[in-house]
Amino acid sequence: MAAFGEPREITVTEWAMEMRDPAALRPGPLPSGEMSFSLACVPSPDFNRAMYAAVGARVCWTDRFSWTHGDWAKWVDRPELATWLALAEGTVAGYFELEAQPDGDTEVHLVGLVPAFVGRGFGGYLVEQCVRRAWQRGRLWGDGLGPTRRVWLRTSTLDHPTAKANYLRRGFSVAREETGVKTVPDPRLAPWPLPGDPRDPAPGPTD
Repeated sequence: MAAFGEPREITVTEWAMEMRDPAALRPGPLPSGEMSFSLACVPSPDFNRAMYAAVGARVCWTDRFSWTHGDWAKWVDRPELATWLALAEGTVAGYFELEAQPDGDTEVHLVGLVPAFVGRGFGGYLVEQCVRRAWQRGRLWGDGLGPTRRVWLRTSTLDHPTAKANYLRRGFSVAREETGVKTVPDPRLAPWPLPGDPRDPAPGPTD
């Protein structure tokens, strides 16, 4: 077993999932409390980086660990990218990033809840509202970028244990599946260190 802080090579299955018709979207259960959504109109690399760590550390989001502040600034300060905040009980409960891509593709890069709202019935509704906004490209956001013709995302066995099932329940289908070895940094080195290593397989909470 690798020492604390060292990257590990693990077998990971990744799925590309897609939705080609807005009519395929199935609503998520209403959450236990009111949830509202706000488009971040001022690009903030600090906010996106903080949310990436807060939401992603527990589900092993590590691909952006090496990004500098400049990398984050280049990522968020683009008309193609839209960051949305999810608010509940007066608190930032989660967020998602949407990217307008060529030929009408809109990718859901990230979508998730902060730990305080995981397992409380907010997850399905968050994904539903994320996808609804992905289909409103060119109207609600992304002026001049044209309409969405396909919404897609990527998830893997490193994500939340219920993530893939949640996407399937919302109307996504699997477009591609790949399994291979991936070198993954230690998520406990995130700005909010974790007591355990999420790369060790263990049953997780359900939404």
